[in-house]
Amino acid sequence: MARRKPDLDALLDKLGYRFEKPELLERALTHVSAPGAGGQSYQRLEFLGDRVLGLSIAEMLYAAFSDAPEGELSRRLAELVRRETCAEVAIAWDVGPYVKLGAGEAHSGERRNLTILADVCEAIIGAVFIDGGYAAAKELVERSFGGLLNAPRRALRDPKSALQEWAQGKGLPTPIYAVVEQTGPDHAPRFRIVVKVKGVENEFGTGTSKRIAEQAAARGLLLREGVWTEEEHGVA
Repeated sequence: MARRKPDLDALLDKLGYRFEKPELLERALTHVSAPGAGGQSYQRLEFLGDRVLGLSIAEMLYAAFSDAPEGELSRRLAELVRRETCAEVAIAWDVGPYVKLGAGEAHSGERRNLTILADVCEAIIGAVFIDGGYAAAKELVERSFGGLLNAPRRALRDPKSALQEWAQGKGLPTPIYAVVEQTGPDHAPRFRIVVKVKGVENEFGTGTSKRIAEQAAARGLLLREGVWTEEEHGVA
């Protein structure tokens, strides 16, 4: 029995946008594997939507973080336009049932494939841009990504990199890490690491690998010195 075609009205309600040219949304939902897709898959719209998304997010960040330096804005931008974030937005839109796939892809569960969901997210943004212009596309991005501006999925910087940047900014030598103690059996070791920064009290971290322990030590020092805050960079 053929799969029932889902009602696009529910998707349009979640997008908060009505198309003058509905065929653009149809194309944005069409994977290259779909029967008869040919040159009418979402790939070109995805290319365009990726650029529209980047500009929209950049504008939002520029307005929201008026005191942030360029480096922080760049890191926030990269976090918000990454595949996983776009897929998260597509899941919130519930686009999966609407994506047109080839029979093999449909049966193998590709409607839940994060890469496809992320691609469709960008393609829809591109479709709205063509249909309604940049203002309409930016409004869609603001509605869908705005709540994520202050809730990054990952730390904007790993602690070791952040600590090294902080030390360099103060004219200090590169932080030094050393193993203080290793406990546990060979198959499940636990490390205690000290990080040393000239002129600053040492900090310690523990973990199941040297890397994890080093990151914990660096995070602890950054939090203790007030470079990072618990709200944004505390241990989850």
